[in-house]
Amino acid sequence: MKMLNISEQPLELLASRSSDRLLQQLWDYLLLHHLSLISSPFFPVLVAFCSYFVFSVPFAALDLLGEKVPFFHQYKIQPDRRPSVGMMAKSLMTALYNHIVFVLPSVLITMFILPTPTLPQDAPTLYKMFIDGLAVLLLFDTQYFIWHYVHHKNTQLYHWIHAIHHEYMAPFSWSTEQLSIPELMTVGFWSNQDPILLKVHPLTIWCVTVFSIWMSVEDHIGYDLPWTLNHLVPFGLLGGAPAHDMHHQKPSSNYAPFFSHWDRIFGTAVPLRKKMLKNK
Repeated sequence: MKMLNISEQPLELLASRSSDRLLQQLWDYLLLHHLSLISSPFFPVLVAFCSYFVFSVPFAALDLLGEKVPFFHQYKIQPDRRPSVGMMAKSLMTALYNHIVFVLPSVLITMFILPTPTLPQDAPTLYKMFIDGLAVLLLFDTQYFIWHYVHHKNTQLYHWIHAIHHEYMAPFSWSTEQLSIPELMTVGFWSNQDPILLKVHPLTIWCVTVFSIWMSVEDHIGYDLPWTLNHLVPFGLLGGAPAHDMHHQKPSSNYAPFFSHWDRIFGTAVPLRKKMLKNK
């Protein structure tokens, strides 16, 4: 955040100024009424974890209800595998443990090392938010594809770092953040440094954080729902739950977290077997 272009306009003047940017009123409101919250180094962590929790709950309910909700269960990718309450609790507790024991102390240490960031006074334009957000997602997608590929090809790296995420052949929403500390460190580093590298507005960063976590949870839900992003975005640009579910079944495939172009280029894209979609 320290690389952002910061203006020094006093906050008192925000209420009386006008702007043609659609997001300016929202940004001014946040600066005027919630400055202490959004300027806290803990705010991005809160946004990320709350997003993971809120997005996971509905799909956890679907998994627990199972065949009692046939309208949704018909889209279950692996209908013969359903997560238990114990499996869900283990994944959630892993995520909580990682955040309490590692993420929060890391933020505290960072507070003493880096200067307190100053938030910009101007909101981003919608166009700028879209372009910057897409750039962050594409950069992260590339980084994780390489990391993911290497960790699957190296036995030791896989065993010590990435194997915990592959404990279950059929992923479910809570398993999205069932990660080892080294993997969480890597993902967290990119998530924090990529926006700085690309000089992205804080509001864009928070929106991208929420959106990327939604995409991550959606990858792990275990349902090929017709209204998920991989069906709404044309040309198969997103892998979604079918691609990532296939990755858990066949770990040498579908390494990219969001998009599909790297797997297509390197020949690691494997489509979901249609027979998996049949409700038995």
